[in-house]
Amino acid sequence: MFFIENVTGENTGHRREIKSIIGKLLVTSSQAQKLELKPHSQLSPYLEACCLRASASVSYQRAAEDVKYATGIEVSKSVQQRLVHHQNFELPEVQSTVEELSVDGGNIRIRTPIGKPCDWKGYKAVRLHDLQAMAASFQENNLVIDWVNNQPLAPILTCLGDGHDGIWNIVREFKPELERREILDWFHLMENLHKVGGSMQRINTVKGLLWKGKVDDALAIFANCKLKQAENFCAYLEKHRHRIINYQYYQAEEICSIGSGAIESTVKQIDRRTKISGAQWNIDNVPQVLAHRCAYLNGLIFAR
Repeated sequence: MFFIENVTGENTGHRREIKSIIGKLLVTSSQAQKLELKPHSQLSPYLEACCLRASASVSYQRAAEDVKYATGIEVSKSVQQRLVHHQNFELPEVQSTVEELSVDGGNIRIRTPIGKPCDWKGYKAVRLHDLQAMAASFQENNLVIDWVNNQPLAPILTCLGDGHDGIWNIVREFKPELERREILDWFHLMENLHKVGGSMQRINTVKGLLWKGKVDDALAIFANCKLKQAENFCAYLEKHRHRIINYQYYQAEEICSIGSGAIESTVKQIDRRTKISGAQWNIDNVPQVLAHRCAYLNGLIFAR
């Protein structure tokens, strides 16, 4: 158990009040048994939640400092870390029908032996649009696939993503009742178009054609272009032509989103914890770190 040796205050009443607060944060072994807490738990559910909420956004060392400042109780960084890895973080269950979602990937730095170059490995994240719900998985795509398929999916499910195969391999496993509408993110499409370079007049002409979903006409513009970048872009259009919609019409009629900004924002929010300065992660701990951060972002960390 953690003890506070010196409780300061202007008077006896003040000291009693502080001790009362501390008493709510720490529990004895007998109290833990009566309250049906986890074995050997010496933190109250409230203090444990405070620790988990703090370490979901900052390093374990900084979380220890913040918790001590806020409560006066010292919970070391090693205890902060153990708390995270002893949790069973649940994914959210939504009540509303899921009509749109997007999928993207992020990278996380894996700890390597001293003297070895750093190693970055990818993870995948899914965001349910308008529902403030997300999930992430590391080297276990079925985790996010099963989560999505267990939600109430609309008969026609709109799925947005960029051009990476890993994204669409996940999307392919989603099982709406009638149809899975796959859409290539408009902004990713434009990013690849501008990589072609050359004449801006040609770029703007192709942009106007793709805005209306005219893939064949866009390909014809590059028919006589011998640039390697142009050849790559044409291959990209051919590969994703079934995902290139009439963006102008879909946006004007408010049929669905045309960009995957929601999931890109989600990945950035996850990275705000995983990519803090100097952060490196044991590869075995990465799934739990992602689950912890997602639980926090989903609003699922609270005292039980």
